[in-house]
Amino acid sequence: MDGQNRKDIYPGLEVGIILKKDQRSGNITYGIVKDLLTSSAFHSRGIKVRLEDGQVGRVAEIVED
Repeated sequence: MDGQNRKDIYPGLEVGIILKKDQRSGNITYGIVKDLLTSSAFHSRGIKVRLEDGQVGRVAEIVED
């Protein structure tokens, strides 16, 4: 599942994000969502979130259980 729809993402969810510095390489960083930073319902490059460790990036994938 991708992270383009805000309704699919909530605090406590485990996700993979792409940090600003990793946009070229596509490196994915995994963590737990703390805050949603994108206010719109949809974003073509992924909803921007802050992880519990403070890193900020756009959701590339939602980790399934």
